[in-house]
Amino acid sequence: QVQLVESGGGLVQAGGSLRLSCAASGRTFTSYAMGWFRQAPGKEREFVAGISWSASTTYYVGSVKGRFTISRDNAKNTVYLQMNSLKPEDTAVYYCAAARRGTSWYKGLGYDYWGQGTQVTVSS
Repeated sequence: QVQLVESGGGLVQAGGSLRLSCAASGRTFTSYAMGWFRQAPGKEREFVAGISWSASTTYYVGSVKGRFTISRDNAKNTVYLQMNSLKPEDTAVYYCAAARRGTSWYKGLGYDYWGQGTQVTVSS
């Protein structure tokens, strides 16, 4: 089991920045690739970004490339999502998730463990 707790959400104006954090506890953090998903009201959950267990590989959905950066600190069992140049369309609940090695985590698949989510609201 892996327990995930997100933090760092909030209200920000368009063009601003936020940094989300996800603290993991439980089984070995480096056994998992990590990802960030988001779900806006009335929309399906969307895979936003992912990072391999070693941080050597990252993936981003096209709409956030160049604006968002995913990173991880394995010594702190924490994964981050730095969000810059935020747009109103980035408004959503953001979820952190963990996928075992060997899964197609870069496609948004294989994520077995989820956090409770943190709200990000971008005003225009």
